[in-house]
Amino acid sequence: MSIPSGASAAVLQPSDPVPDTAVSVEGPNFDSPLSLQEFIGSYERIGFQANSLGRAIDIVNKMRKWRLSDEPVADDESEEYRSFEARSQVRCNVFLGYTSNLISSGLREIILHLVKHKHVSALVTTAGGIEEDFIKCLGKTYLADFNLDGADLRRRGMNRIGNLVVPNDNYCKFEDWLMPILDSMLVEQKEHGKIWSPSSFIRRLGKEINNEESVYYWAYKNDIPVFCPALTDGSIGDMIYFHSFKNPGLIVDIVQDIRELNELSRKSRKAGMIILGGGVCKHQIANAMLIRNGADYSVYINTGQEFDGSDSGARPDEAISWGKIRAGSESVKVFADATLVFPLLVAATFARDVDVKQ
Repeated sequence: MSIPSGASAAVLQPSDPVPDTAVSVEGPNFDSPLSLQEFIGSYERIGFQANSLGRAIDIVNKMRKWRLSDEPVADDESEEYRSFEARSQVRCNVFLGYTSNLISSGLREIILHLVKHKHVSALVTTAGGIEEDFIKCLGKTYLADFNLDGADLRRRGMNRIGNLVVPNDNYCKFEDWLMPILDSMLVEQKEHGKIWSPSSFIRRLGKEINNEESVYYWAYKNDIPVFCPALTDGSIGDMIYFHSFKNPGLIVDIVQDIRELNELSRKSRKAGMIILGGGVCKHQIANAMLIRNGADYSVYINTGQEFDGSDSGARPDEAISWGKIRAGSESVKVFADATLVFPLLVAATFARDVDVKQ
């Protein structure tokens, strides 16, 4: 019997010619020793989210490489930025956003490296992303298990963050450390008319902690602004609440910060976003990019989905529709847990400077 012609045509339909520019799928070859950089480089051809990570690495390296001297001098360019020397010093401003749980995790040390070595221009996070850094300077956070019984942990004074636990004594130590600082800040406000913003509040805490293990100590030392629109949504908020009864009157003004963040975005010759997770930290940076008609480079790393219309799960193309990412710019979303892929991304980008000794 002959093969039915309809079935043969359906199964053996000929392909269109493959373009010469097409890249074939190929994984790493472990038969030969691979350096870390060679291993990470292989992700670009594995496919699925490995391919997205490879794309993210490429975009971040472009952020890092760009200089104003790469661009032609515009007719209306100021005299200050007409020389090659001056233009070669102007870099892409990198805005790093992350959720609080990532400071609770070991990504804290990676973020610290970026701040210590001035790889980022601004940070945006939530209240836990601030306080957990200082709390870790006062006491340890420990590995645990996602399946621990919550009621039992509560009885024992242990707070669970995923598969991590923080002894409640750490928060008591934080209160003992923070309250005298709040008293001093209130005195300065009353005597000198100084109204605090979340970023100046965080800068002060970074100065007071005086500990090189702190992300925000290095932000203070390197004059990198840290924005936290939801500063009271955590233990800091609890402490401010208690302080308002003991010594009322402290004012923290968010208007100063939205102006500073938006102006930093607006004045950036090139701006890049690296955002780990969703929520406030993601949208606050993206919305600041709207002021300049969109970011030039964008990397999202999160596990959020877009079916519910949340900004947390939205892909870069949605931000393009709002003018928060420029049309035609370089952007990617990596659908992954940041603790898995961000260390790889940093190893393939910013951390390479450790060997170069620039």
